[in-house]
Amino acid sequence: MPSWRLLRAEVRNGFENMAIDEAMLKARIEERVENTVRLFHWNPSAVSIGRFQDVFKETELDNCREKGVHVVRRISGGGAVYHDSEDELTYSVVAKQKDLGSYDVAENYRVICNGLIEGIRSLGLEADYSQGDRRNCPNVTVQGKKISGSAQAIRKGTILQHGTLLIDVDVHRMFQFLKVPYRGRGLDWTHRAREKITSLVGELGHAVSVIEVEEAVIQGFKKALQADLVEDKLSSYEIQLAEQLRVAKYTTELWNVEGKSLT
Repeated sequence: MPSWRLLRAEVRNGFENMAIDEAMLKARIEERVENTVRLFHWNPSAVSIGRFQDVFKETELDNCREKGVHVVRRISGGGAVYHDSEDELTYSVVAKQKDLGSYDVAENYRVICNGLIEGIRSLGLEADYSQGDRRNCPNVTVQGKKISGSAQAIRKGTILQHGTLLIDVDVHRMFQFLKVPYRGRGLDWTHRAREKITSLVGELGHAVSVIEVEEAVIQGFKKALQADLVEDKLSSYEIQLAEQLRVAKYTTELWNVEGKSLT
């Protein structure tokens, strides 16, 4: 069984989190580190937007700034995501595509999402893989409702896939910071959102601890990736590169608003 690096959950702000993910990707491309599974949380809460999205069309930017919710652009595709500081676990997987057994994007999504599916199953719920469509990246659902979304960036045969797992969800709070996609369609948008989005707490009907969710997801990734996850830390190279990226890229309006980068 191959060994992968495991980075256990830490709490960081959005600029740091996205800088670390890019640093990990670069380090893996350069073969400085092993394939990696990383878990993390966000503080303060944040909105991340996809690489090619228009921040003004996807976010309630003024609300974000007023409430101290960070807005950060990812290097991956996909849509805008609200990351709550209390009710979400986020993961990232950085690996050589060949080590996932395929260079097919859809197959890589399926393999990695299976880690979440296995983890959710161990918590007592049946989850399914959804292939997504032209507008939506593949995701994980419970009873037909989205509980996890993911996005990818691929560079030089190396993949970064990161995504969410909703422990709980407050749609009113979420759509203070995201544009409401359901408004103006003759339906109550909160009802429409609840028909499409769910959480572990919502499906289980009782509270579940963050630690319990983290452990379930770790075991799920072990099973899905057929790998031994060995606890480790970021390398000195990744730490230094992440700090450079945070300052020069992820905290700048040039990147987060205009989608341009000097790095």
